[in-house]
Amino acid sequence: MKMKKLLLGDEAFALGAINAGLSGAYGYPGTPSTEIMEYVQANSIAKERGIHSHWSSNEKTAFEEALGMSYAGKRSIVTMKHVGLNASADAFVNSGMTGANGGMLVAVADDPSMHSSQNEQDSRFYGDFAFIPELEPSDQQEAYDMASYGFKLSEKFEIPVVIRFVTRLSHSRATVEVDTDPENENCIHFPKDGKRWVLMPGNSRIRYKELIKVYEDLEKESEKSPFNVYIPGKDQSLGIIVSGIAYNYLKELFPQGIPYPIVKISQYPLPKEMIKRLASECKEILVIEEGQPFIEQKLRGIMDASANIRGKLDGSLVRTGELNPDRVMDCLIKVRPELESIKAGEIKEACDITVARPPSLCKGCGHRDVYQALNDVLAEYKDARVFGDIGCYTLGYLAPFKALHTVLDMGASITMAKGASEAGVHPAVAVIGDSTFTHSGLSGLLDAVNEDSNILVIISDNLTTGMTGGQDSQGTGKIEEICLGLGVDADHLHVIDSLPKNHDEMVNLFKQSIDHKGLSVVVSRRECIQTARRHGAHRGPKTAE
Repeated sequence: MKMKKLLLGDEAFALGAINAGLSGAYGYPGTPSTEIMEYVQANSIAKERGIHSHWSSNEKTAFEEALGMSYAGKRSIVTMKHVGLNASADAFVNSGMTGANGGMLVAVADDPSMHSSQNEQDSRFYGDFAFIPELEPSDQQEAYDMASYGFKLSEKFEIPVVIRFVTRLSHSRATVEVDTDPENENCIHFPKDGKRWVLMPGNSRIRYKELIKVYEDLEKESEKSPFNVYIPGKDQSLGIIVSGIAYNYLKELFPQGIPYPIVKISQYPLPKEMIKRLASECKEILVIEEGQPFIEQKLRGIMDASANIRGKLDGSLVRTGELNPDRVMDCLIKVRPELESIKAGEIKEACDITVARPPSLCKGCGHRDVYQALNDVLAEYKDARVFGDIGCYTLGYLAPFKALHTVLDMGASITMAKGASEAGVHPAVAVIGDSTFTHSGLSGLLDAVNEDSNILVIISDNLTTGMTGGQDSQGTGKIEEICLGLGVDADHLHVIDSLPKNHDEMVNLFKQSIDHKGLSVVVSRRECIQTARRHGAHRGPKTAE
């Protein structure tokens, strides 16, 4: 039986995975992928079945845990944002070599326009690099359907499958037709070929040849995929290759039907025969894709060298930022000026009609008190440098604090401070959050311990993963013990409540730690004001006795 639900793209995929016999969901929170795991955690069927859905310490551990479940024959998903795929890249690339046993889906959410990210990375390049097939939904219904399809594809070819999301699909809602009778979970069963799961050179050489052959079969599979479609058109002066959510934008522009022949792509490797057919029928080819020119760059290996290809590389389609119907229309007008007559009224960019309001740390946030005290201390030093990290405390770079000098990636604050210190910078201060610390700060701190680096590490502990909505932090209640376990000198490990009333004490503590010739660690602790409010609402108001 079927029923209809209004779902985010993330939620549609999560429900599709549950209904397709999911046994375990793993991940680290990262916008715009976070809602996938949160939906599994809240779902009644997942709770009834005991489907694993706890957050992992980072994307690499999450990936390996999901792969372990797949090894045992059960279906798993791992979720992350695009830069999280970098953190899991070692496991991801090697999983193409080991393959999968139970179906395994890698849900990666890219963030064009960098709404909450450091770059506009396109994850399709990773799948191509690792010889791993990819699916790219064009709407919420496909996001739901691709979960079941992806598990079957993964098990058929014994390989993980990437599901590539983008922000606009992840965070927009649509009506989705869903199943009411979930499939049963797989039983435990182990791989028939155990050797390929042991990546020693002798085994890997054999497996690599097999992987190349599998990829050839995956190319054939793309030609018959229900998500890759050749759509004829009357006007063959232009052929359009369009992928993912861009197909939705294109349809929106032509409510009476698109006049040009189209190859709609939502499964990779590319369907070469469909593309060759389009090239043979049309005088000019336009590529519309969200992200980097991934498809466009590959066309020269498929089409004749004389083919006239338009897209991002020649400036027909905007190269940066996310697409929308207006940007797609502007592209079409560049290629076919006669379409100007059917263009709808201009929709002004948000920046033209709204006043800019930069994000800021919440009132009552403990990070504010850390930065205020740190700024007061560092005003005494000429060349002080503060190395920041990824989290809501990154907003300390902005006014009014303007406290950070660098922000690179998860965990880089400690290691960059260490390197700068070794270059002669003093004081060199690292500011890192509790969740980021357990994500990827531990190894950097161990380096600093081993060399007794002359840096101050401030672990601003708000007892949660605040930037992505208040998910559990893996280090809650254990930060000091972790530091001591790594070898931090107990005499130079301090804990303080980051409250306004403790300002002078924080100033003195930071000054004392900076003046110490060696490694100092200060754990500044105050619960995130947003999670504190939710906890208070959950507990309810106090009653008079």
